[in-house]
Amino acid sequence: MISLTRRLTLTYALFISLALAVLTFMVNQITRQVFTGLIKQNISEKSDDIVWVIGEQYNPNSQSFDIVTIEAIGMYFIHEGYILTISDENGGFIWDARSHNMRECTEVLESIAARMKSEFRVSGSFQHQQYPIWYAKQVVGNVSIETYGPFFYSETETLFMSSVNRLFLIASLAFVLLSVIISMLLSRAIARPILKAEEAAHQIAVLHSSGNGGRQNLRIRLNDRYKTKELAGLSRSINELAYELEEGDRRQRQLVSDIAHELRTPLTYLQGSIEAILDGVWVMDREHLASCHEEIMRIIRLVQDINTLTNLEWEHTKLDKTDFDLAELLRVTSEQFKAAAHKKGVAITLNLIPSPINADYDRLKQVFINLLSNAVQHTDQGSIAIVIEPSSENRRISITDTGSGIAPEYLPRIFERLYRADKSRSRSAGGAGIGLAIAAAIVSAHGGTISAESGANGSAFHVFLP
Repeated sequence: MISLTRRLTLTYALFISLALAVLTFMVNQITRQVFTGLIKQNISEKSDDIVWVIGEQYNPNSQSFDIVTIEAIGMYFIHEGYILTISDENGGFIWDARSHNMRECTEVLESIAARMKSEFRVSGSFQHQQYPIWYAKQVVGNVSIETYGPFFYSETETLFMSSVNRLFLIASLAFVLLSVIISMLLSRAIARPILKAEEAAHQIAVLHSSGNGGRQNLRIRLNDRYKTKELAGLSRSINELAYELEEGDRRQRQLVSDIAHELRTPLTYLQGSIEAILDGVWVMDREHLASCHEEIMRIIRLVQDINTLTNLEWEHTKLDKTDFDLAELLRVTSEQFKAAAHKKGVAITLNLIPSPINADYDRLKQVFINLLSNAVQHTDQGSIAIVIEPSSENRRISITDTGSGIAPEYLPRIFERLYRADKSRSRSAGGAGIGLAIAAAIVSAHGGTISAESGANGSAFHVFLP
């Protein structure tokens, strides 16, 4: 399997090299077309110059051309790739480069043809172009110019084009090498945080699955200050995962400790009581047996509550939904606590509106029993209000008391299992700290939410049900 760094390097290098190849090809073609246009224009202009120079050799007095000068001119232009034939106005022969020096003309033309075909991939043929020679507005002769067409490069022009092609080749190779280096740097810059995230996630998974994910081992944090949004988000996700696992590990240890403590208290009492009876210190009467029975029931309730919470959290318990009126459920539930509230001088007020709902009756009743139980237990004076607030989307049920309240720093954790905030929620006040966790799990199973707020005048719990 290819690594991310190598894949990115190959991808970037291939893309950049391809782009450079296309760009180089286009620039080369444009350069060649422009240069070819200039060459064709130069050939045309030089042909006109040849005709003008030949015309300058005409002597109107003798009505003839200076053959010696024409021969010199013709020999010069042979090496430039121009084969000249000069005739008079009647077509009579004056001077012909081929008849004068056939071998040299042939060598020059063959050299030009070979050079154009081999070096520049230009296939053509030898072309003749005839131009009239004018003097005093009269044609005094003709010049036939034979060249390799449609165009040709002289030796100087050939050297120039070869140099340009070599320059393009060297530049292309340099750019390809540069693109590979840039690709390696870019791929490493992108892959490095991903590889770090992969390594951290693997380390977290191994440590956590092996049970060795202690506090120190799970304190793995990645740099999340990348300028790339996705890389920063990936690093933050890994950091959040490590934090959640670290926090979960801490809560798990705390849960085990709390459960052990909750079980230790009644078991210690049972052990002491039974030893006292066995040693004859206590008489095995109804009163002592009742105390032992109460501690046993306390253990049973704790185990049942933990089992209930676990089933709800892991979705082992299915909801038995039926249609009923939520207001009637709250009215019936409140009746169970009116006697205890009245005994403390606390009034329970209801402000309910009919609210048909499809839900699990017994589970929701358990939610409100837990909430009302806490409200009555921690309210020594004042009142407890139960309200259903109308809403187009969710039903909001609020249970507000005028009790001791909950400190703000404890509010975010009161729905955790086995969590008690302060002395007002201590073991001496009863309960194992699971009631609110069970209520939150049941509400969540119904697709709702539960929240709490508290102040100097008491606490308020809000249940939102769809």
